[in-house]
Amino acid sequence: MSRQDRAKQFAPFDALKGLHLALKMKEFEHERVQKGDLSEEKILDISNILQSLKKNDKVRVTYFENGHNFDTFGACTFDVENQCLVVGHKKIPLLSVLDIEIID
Repeated sequence: MSRQDRAKQFAPFDALKGLHLALKMKEFEHERVQKGDLSEEKILDISNILQSLKKNDKVRVTYFENGHNFDTFGACTFDVENQCLVVGHKKIPLLSVLDIEIID
């Protein structure tokens, strides 16, 4: 049976409220990964970039949260009290940063 024919047999269930969202959530949970260790060289690169940042510099940050890697970009500031990098309205703990790049 072709993939398209198999998908047709589930078409009546598409009308069920929330089924599509529930399937997306299951897929999202299934794709979880473990946080990898960063090399000392990468940690130094991130540290150097963080030290050179000025308030409201535009950055692209890759970070780890709840088993997934995410990318975000925007103006950044530091929340020294909570040891977070704030990009837009997203607070990212410094220990969760996997990569950071300053955007001109």
